[in-house]
Amino acid sequence: MENNIDPSIDPAVRVRTKLMIMYFIVFSVTMMFGGLISAYIVSSKGQYWVHLTPPTIIWISNALIIASSVTLFLSLKFMSSGNVSRSKLFLATTLALGIAFSYTQYSGWSKLAQIGSGWGTETSDEGLIAYSWNRIDDLIEGNAIYGVDYDVRINDTPLLYNAETKKLYAPNDPLMIKDITSDVIYKTNSSGSYIWALIMIHLLHLTFGLIYVAVNLRRVSNGIINPKDTVRLRVLSTYWHFLGGLWLILFFVLFL
Repeated sequence: MENNIDPSIDPAVRVRTKLMIMYFIVFSVTMMFGGLISAYIVSSKGQYWVHLTPPTIIWISNALIIASSVTLFLSLKFMSSGNVSRSKLFLATTLALGIAFSYTQYSGWSKLAQIGSGWGTETSDEGLIAYSWNRIDDLIEGNAIYGVDYDVRINDTPLLYNAETKKLYAPNDPLMIKDITSDVIYKTNSSGSYIWALIMIHLLHLTFGLIYVAVNLRRVSNGIINPKDTVRLRVLSTYWHFLGGLWLILFFVLFL
């Protein structure tokens, strides 16, 4: 069915149309991500915020997503030059790297959850249950080590922490005289909803991306994608490179 293309349509027009649709999608998602990240940065200024140290496996996931972009680039290059078998091999490698990336993402966030990071619940004065991101009390009472696994910052400056009493103090209180722990717990990460939205959108795009790679691998196997018709592979490349770039930006915002 996918090969039943109207011969009256200029191939160049067909290529431009498919690419323009993908560019529009990329532009729309970029605007959405840009708005959420800007809102997160602005809302986090002047309040306490938990800064996490990314586990090693999260760094590995960065390497995997970059490697997958390289293999996809090679897949398109070999297809365009007529080497279908090599193209298929590198496309299959891209899929494998994408699955490995998904696993490292899951494993990395699980490791962070083990030290008390992630989502928690709290009850408001009205008795309503609300979700919060990286609750300080969960991290303090968990297995996380302050200054190693995480720290709490205000305007990018870490708070002081007494490991014996598990109390927090302002950066300009080197003698640790005034305990501000309760105030920090109450005010920390009030803009965590932006983080939730960013992560959920990222996971949604990752799911679509893996499905799209698998579909195009099947198209290569069936000859639908061939050296004379690479537009689907080009569209996939645009989306996948964009997906990798989004994750690297999200990594920078969350951990650096």
